[in-house]
Formats: sequence, C-alpha cells, structure tokens
Amino acid sequence: MAVHSKIRTDTFTALRECFTTDLAALISDPSPRVATPNDFIGLVEEARDVFATSGFSRWQDASEDLDTAASYLTCALASLHGDQHALLAQARTYLRNGIAKAN
Repeated sequence: MAVHSKIRTDTFTALRECFTTDLAALISDPSPRVATPNDFIGLVEEARDVFATSGFSRWQDASEDLDTAASYLTCALASLHGDQHALLAQARTYLRNGIAKAN
C-alpha cells in the first residue's frame, strides 16, 4: 500500500510541476499555491470554471478537457488499485489538450 501511495504522489508531483505554471498563467494567477494533489485538482477546476464562463468556443472546449482531466485526477487519487498510472496518463492527455486549446 505504501508503494502505491508513493507512486501516486510522485506522479502527481510530476503532473503538478509540468502543468501548474501553464494553468496559472492562463487564468492570470501569478503565484498559485499548489502543494498537494488536491491543490492541483483545485487549480485544474478553477481553470475549467474560468474557461467555461468565457464567450470563446475554444476556451469552452478547453473547459471540457479540463473537466475530464479533473475527473481522472480525482479517480486516480482515490484509486487503491494499479490503475492509477492509466488514470494519470489519461489526465495528462486531457490537461495537454485543454491547455493547447486555451492558448
């Protein structure tokens, strides 16, 4: 069980380090406080909400991708089985797509 927790935390850390700056910049948050996996999911959800309320269709599309990413991240965080890597890989794909659409 401790191995799964470490793997999950390390993978979340990698995702957080990879995507936090881009997400924060897109929603004009100069210094996001993202210390835990839940904080990171909160940032993804905040960006999702900002994009969802915009009048730009590409941002609304990005919001849908970020919503899906947040769901995968939440499921991965709650998962006790070996499917965490697959869930986080899916989240990474949707994060990438959402950020690309928002740019």
